[in-house]
Amino acid sequence: MNHPNLFYTDDVIDKTLNDDVTPHELDAHFFTDTSEPLQGDLYEQIAQLDHLDMDEIVRMLADDSDASAPSMPITVGDFVEGLAQLATMGVVEVTEIVEAMHREIILRPIGRFNDNHINKWQGGFTGRIYGTVRQIMLLVGNNLSSGLRVYKSIAKQKSAQPLPDTLKKLVNVFNGVMGDHLVNNENSLAVPMVLYDKTGRLHCKPLSGRVVILCHGLCMSYLNWHPEDDDSLGEKITNNQPDTTVLYLDYNTGRRISRNGRQFSTLLQDLVDKHPDISQIDIVGHSMGGLVARSALFYAKQDRLEWMKRVGNLITLGSPHHGAVLERIGFMVQDIIAKLPFAGSLAHLGDMRSAGIIDLRHGSIRDADWKSLAGRNVLPQDFRHPTRLPSGIKTYFIASALIETHYDSRTTNLVGDGLVSIASALGEDDDEHGLFVPDGHKAIFYGVSHMNLVNNDRVRDQVVEWLVDNGRSDYAGRPRIYSYPEDLEVAV
Repeated sequence: MNHPNLFYTDDVIDKTLNDDVTPHELDAHFFTDTSEPLQGDLYEQIAQLDHLDMDEIVRMLADDSDASAPSMPITVGDFVEGLAQLATMGVVEVTEIVEAMHREIILRPIGRFNDNHINKWQGGFTGRIYGTVRQIMLLVGNNLSSGLRVYKSIAKQKSAQPLPDTLKKLVNVFNGVMGDHLVNNENSLAVPMVLYDKTGRLHCKPLSGRVVILCHGLCMSYLNWHPEDDDSLGEKITNNQPDTTVLYLDYNTGRRISRNGRQFSTLLQDLVDKHPDISQIDIVGHSMGGLVARSALFYAKQDRLEWMKRVGNLITLGSPHHGAVLERIGFMVQDIIAKLPFAGSLAHLGDMRSAGIIDLRHGSIRDADWKSLAGRNVLPQDFRHPTRLPSGIKTYFIASALIETHYDSRTTNLVGDGLVSIASALGEDDDEHGLFVPDGHKAIFYGVSHMNLVNNDRVRDQVVEWLVDNGRSDYAGRPRIYSYPEDLEVAV
């Protein structure tokens, strides 16, 4: 059935498939602007709505002194506001995927699925309709969020309702999955980079002596270290070193690792500037946290920052120094889907995952590994830039394996802890990218999964042992450490 307002007509499709229409006729039918007054009125109304500046209304109703700084933790009001915007952005993302599939279904059979005709699609009637849907949803979402900001300011929700721990963990999961999207859309759910003490308060007390900073992994928060538990890693460090202060880094794991690394470096320099009596800084990073720490050290050395001179020990737990197997598999699947006719647009679903996850593909911790590329991607493994460990810092790597006893095989190494291979966690690669940590500074824990590395007693004891020793013993001359569970349930 033909319709004068449609972007294409059935008779043109039939003639095209039978080669009875010229390319110029096809372009005339496909890309002619056939807008009628109704469509013009719709765009005019949208343009008028765009002039409603809800942010200006917020500024008039709210006292600027009550507004929280960007580095303040997320409140309940922020959570509600962010969810409202996030729900709307979800509609926008789905609309873009549906439009991409529609475009491919129409253009591919007639041999017009190329850059030239895809660009022309945006000026046609159908492309403009999809654009209208996106504009309306963005407008509704932003104005709804602005209205919630007005309510928060009037009701003083900013200071009255801190986010409960359960919701805090949920927010950090959101950040891990789509943290860069949250930042780009100025969503209030974007987690700021801050340092907490064991009570969950922002660090504000004077510091001196030795400081240990624990950095969590992807989709996690500082709460995953269980800071207030008696048997947590932080408490064990404090019990064995009473004069040491343990702080917990919280950050948006969906951002580029190198961006987080730069910000972490700046944060530590600010910490040292404000507390010049800090004598030593030790960093313990789980999974992505270890990569963020390495990135911070790289940029601190590059910028010649003072705080790096005070770092004594770097310990990483299951960090994918040379990439995570799961992200590589996900990228391969996405690449295969992208090459399938009419299903290629589904590959856009993979692009919705965060840039932080994409960086885990090969353990990319430098801007140079992604900044020159178009889109949200990273350089291939063989072309990434080597990032050596700074000299003068004692570095220790911990890996784990799901099996419960030592079984030296390629499969065991590849599977590793379920997310990261043993070789990647130990920084072992070719001469160019290898991190060259002595065998005595490496430990493999069998029967421990990736997520349990932060809670396992054997792992905690090993970390505490290294920190207490503080480089006095010659671990470099010792063999690699192998740790097994006391009660073996499975013998391989």
